[in-house]
Amino acid sequence: MASFTSQLCTLIGLGVGVDYSLFILTRTRSNLRRGCTVEDSIVNAAGTAGRAVLFAGITVCIALLGMLTVGVSVLSGAAIAASIAVVTPLLAAQTLLPALIGHLGVHALTRAQRRALGAGQLVADESSPHWGRWARHIQAHRVASGLAALALMAALGAPFFAMRQGSPDYSTDPTTSSTTTYRAYKLLARGFRPGFSGPLQLVSPINTAADRTTFAAVTAAVGRAPGVVAASQPTFYPAGPGHPAVAVAQVLPVGSPQAESTSQLITRLRSMVIPRATPGSQLRVYLGGQTALANDFAARLSSKLPVFVSVVVALSFLLLMVVFRSVLIPATAALMNLLSAAAAFGVIVAVFQWGWLGSLVGAPRPGPIEPLIPILMFAVLFGLSMDYEVFLVSRMHEEWLKRADNSEAVNAGLAITGRTITSAALIMIVVFAAFINTTGRNIKMIGVGMATAIALDALVVRTMLVPAIMHTLNRANWYLPEWLERRLPHLDLEDDILTTPRPELAPVGH
Repeated sequence: MASFTSQLCTLIGLGVGVDYSLFILTRTRSNLRRGCTVEDSIVNAAGTAGRAVLFAGITVCIALLGMLTVGVSVLSGAAIAASIAVVTPLLAAQTLLPALIGHLGVHALTRAQRRALGAGQLVADESSPHWGRWARHIQAHRVASGLAALALMAALGAPFFAMRQGSPDYSTDPTTSSTTTYRAYKLLARGFRPGFSGPLQLVSPINTAADRTTFAAVTAAVGRAPGVVAASQPTFYPAGPGHPAVAVAQVLPVGSPQAESTSQLITRLRSMVIPRATPGSQLRVYLGGQTALANDFAARLSSKLPVFVSVVVALSFLLLMVVFRSVLIPATAALMNLLSAAAAFGVIVAVFQWGWLGSLVGAPRPGPIEPLIPILMFAVLFGLSMDYEVFLVSRMHEEWLKRADNSEAVNAGLAITGRTITSAALIMIVVFAAFINTTGRNIKMIGVGMATAIALDALVVRTMLVPAIMHTLNRANWYLPEWLERRLPHLDLEDDILTTPRPELAPVGH
C-alpha cells in the first residue's frame, strides 16, 4: 500500500460523507417543512436524493477503480482502499442517516422552523430566493456568463500543458527541525555538486575479455558526454554459478535528480552516446539507478494517462446517459469535469512546479510533479465533480418531468440545489485545505489541487457554466434517439411518493 493511502482515504471519506449526508438531510428537512410526516419525508428523500447519492457514489467508485487500468500496484491499492472509503459513508447515508433522522423527527429542523410548522406555516417552495435570482440572471446573460466562466477555467488550466512529471528530490523537503533530509541534500550538493545525490549506473553482463574492453570504452564515452561531471572506473564483479560476470560504473550528472537536464541526459545517453560507443558489439549496456528508475516510472505513467482518462470518461458517460435519458447532458458533464481537473492541475503546476505563491502553502522550493499525482487527482476530482453534476441535474431532471419546460426546470433545479451544493463544497474545501498543513509534499499537493477544483467546480462550473450551456441547448438537453431509448435499461432517480401534504398527519411535538 502507498504510504499516503490512509490520508487519502480520510480525505475522500470525509468529503463524500458530508456531501451525501447533507444532500439527503436537506431533502428530508424540505419535506418536513412542506407539512409531510416524518416517515413520508424520509421515504421521499430516500427515493429521490438517496437515489441520486447512490448513482453519484457509483460514479466516484468508477473513477477511482479506473486506476486499476494503469497496472501499477501502488495505485491499485490506493484505488481499492479509496473506493471502500467511498462505499462506507455511501451505505451509512442510505441506512444509518435515515434511522437517525427518524429518531430526531422534527428536531432535525431548527427551532424557528419547528415553531413555524407548529403554527401551520408550511413552506411549499424549496427554492432559495437568492439562487432563484441568480438562475434568472444566468438565463438572461447565458452567453456572457458562459464565456466568462470558460475563460476563467481556461486561464487557470493553461499551466497544465507545461506540467513536467518526475520524482522530486530532497531539495523540496521541508526545513523543519524534525527533518534533516533537506539539510543533508544541501551539504552533499555544496560539496560534490547536485548530481551526487542521484547518480546514474551503467550496468552490463560480461562474458568475454572483449566485453570488458567495450564496457570500459562506453564508460569513458559517457564520462565525456555533455551534462556529465564524471564517470567512475568500471567495477567488475565475478560470475556466480550459472550467471555471467557483471560490470558496474557510476555516472554523476551535472544537474540534480529532479532537474529537467538530468531527464534529457538519460534519454541522450541511452539513444545516442551508448549506441555510438558499442558499434558492431553484442554487448548490452543498461543505464539504471534510482534517478533513471524515477524517470522511467514517470514516462510509463504518462503514457497510461490517456487510456485511464478514456476509460473513466466513457464509463461515467454511459451511466449518466442511462440515468438521465440524454446524450448531451453526460457529454456536457464529462467535458465540465475534464475542465475542472485541468484547472486543478494548472494550479498545482503554478504553485509546486513554478513556485508561484508556494511559500503560502509550505512549498517554497519548486520541483516536478510526482507522476502518481495526476492519475490519483483525476480519479478523485472526476468522481467528486460528478457528484455535483448528479445532484444538480437530477433535480433539474425531476423538474423537467413535472414542467416539460427546459428554462423553468434549469432555473428551479439551480434555485433548489444551489445552496446545498455550495454549502457541501465549502465544507469539502475546508476538509481538503486542512491537508495543506501536512509535511508530505504529495498530500499537500492533493489538498491544494482538490480544494481549488471543488471551489471552481461548485462556484463556477455548476452554478454558471452548466446552467448557461443548458439554457443555450434548451430542449436538446433531454434528447435521446429512439433506437437508443429502446436499448438502454431504465434507472430512475425520481420516485416522489408524496402527494398533497395532509395537515392531519403533519408532525406534532414541535
